[in-house]
Amino acid sequence: MRRPPILADKVHGAPSAFRPENLLREARRQKGLPDRAAPAVCLLDPDGDIVRQLKADGRARRDPAWACYHTELYRFDMAGREYGIIGCAVGAAFAVLVAEQLFASGCQLLLSMTSAGQLATVGAEPPYFVLIDRALRDEGVSYHYLPPSDFSLAGADLLATVDGVFAGLRAPVVRGASWTTDAPFRETAAQIAVMRERGLLAVEMEAAGLYAFAEACGRPVLCFAHVTNQMGQAGDFEKGEADGAVDALAVLDAAAYRLMKDRPSGFRAPRTSTWTARPATRSIRDVEPALWPDLASDENVVGITNVAASPGRLRGSPGSASTAALSPPS
Repeated sequence: MRRPPILADKVHGAPSAFRPENLLREARRQKGLPDRAAPAVCLLDPDGDIVRQLKADGRARRDPAWACYHTELYRFDMAGREYGIIGCAVGAAFAVLVAEQLFASGCQLLLSMTSAGQLATVGAEPPYFVLIDRALRDEGVSYHYLPPSDFSLAGADLLATVDGVFAGLRAPVVRGASWTTDAPFRETAAQIAVMRERGLLAVEMEAAGLYAFAEACGRPVLCFAHVTNQMGQAGDFEKGEADGAVDALAVLDAAAYRLMKDRPSGFRAPRTSTWTARPATRSIRDVEPALWPDLASDENVVGITNVAASPGRLRGSPGSASTAALSPPS
């Protein structure tokens, strides 16, 4: 039997003829935009709930220099640190399209927070968060970046760096595997049962593609799933305060702060290979210190404690960390 087109004629070590830098160059030329660097830390918000809440609170500032044809980039500050965020890039193909352009524009760390359906149980009812350490490749875009395999993997150095940082947060954070699909309305009962038997914790639409891109291109990317539903059962899709934005931002800020402070090996300039010789647009060590103050101290990190990193074990417990967790340090 002939191989399907998505697996045929792939040369994963060959450079791309169509580069994000070239697309952005032409977009800036057409739109008359300056060549302005993206924030060092950027977030993907496929649901758009975080972006909507930041805009409603008057905290999000649209970046007029962002040249992407398909999205809007917003900047906002949290605990004295600047972030970039893009909403509503749903699915692996769209998420990776945006990720390529963010890193080409100077982003040094990309975090994704997507809503997800519950698969294997973890001892808590939704909503809670999953730090995705591997994602089953039941989508398309990852096969354009890496040869076939069952899973795309998060960087081990990134996972080790954030171990324990979520323990003091109000919402539980677990670590484990997800199922990335392109077709949420084709999640059959038989498929769901198989994925639960495999121990997968959540079904989402971006992580496998983002992790394949990250591995192939040497970019630091970490994906989270906000488990909010059981595939449309009665009473589903309740995300919590401010449509989940408060707890989601607390998780993302804790991870970003530790990763920026410790700068694991994933933050080095991308390796040179036959895949790409893409230089870093801006070194992580050149990030403006005024935007990320006090990196020598853990005082601004919410709830950092050492918690075992076994997949599926709850991290975090009910507490009072809420909007106070997002306030600038005194």
